Amino acid sequence: MSEANSRSIVSNQPSLHDKLDEIVTKHLQAEFKKPVAEHTQRAFDEVNARVLAFDGPIILDSCCGVGESTANLAKLHPDALVIGIDKSSHRLEKHDVEYKQTDAGQYVLVQADLNDFWRLAVAANWQPTHHYLLYPNPWPKAKHIQRRWHGAAVFPFIVKLGGVLEVRSNWDIYVKEFARALQLAGHPTPVEPYQSDTAITPFERKYWASGQSSTRLVIKLS
Repeated sequence: MSEANSRSIVSNQPSLHDKLDEIVTKHLQAEFKKPVAEHTQRAFDEVNARVLAFDGPIILDSCCGVGESTANLAKLHPDALVIGIDKSSHRLEKHDVEYKQTDAGQYVLVQADLNDFWRLAVAANWQPTHHYLLYPNPWPKAKHIQRRWHGAAVFPFIVKLGGVLEVRSNWDIYVKEFARALQLAGHPTPVEPYQSDTAITPFERKYWASGQSSTRLVIKLS
């Protein structure tokens, strides 16, 4: 499939999920007790050592894929340590040589399950200045609502991490649902169209080349 022929999101859900409020409220009130996977604990301990030794802002790039966005964010925030996290070793191994460390910024890529990594970061009292969620898997089928980050049990930990949270998607319902979840958590959040002269992720570039638009939310959580 060419870059200029990326398929639009197809969903059986025409608007916000009718169970969204119920699901988010349940997760905000419940305690998430799932055990942390050993491989994510090891990965977190390794990067946490870097964080503790770093004297500067920490930025999270969650669902970073091949890490192009992580490298670009490091250039945009040259005084920060940008941490790109993705569960797929296959995607992370595609991190091209042109994205390796440069004088323009510093970053690390971590293979980890975000359901565990975010909870460990909260427990370790990380205070990222920015948290980016750029084009996460939208799980567009209505039955998969709890696989979307705002419908998942880990959602309260995204809120607890704080910082300036930015979510972008090519499916506007995803961002509108995320904004509603944040509102339920006490953080009313505007949603807006997003465009730029420069795409910072491969998906963003592919979507725009095929005429799709992006929607985003940005909110300071702390």
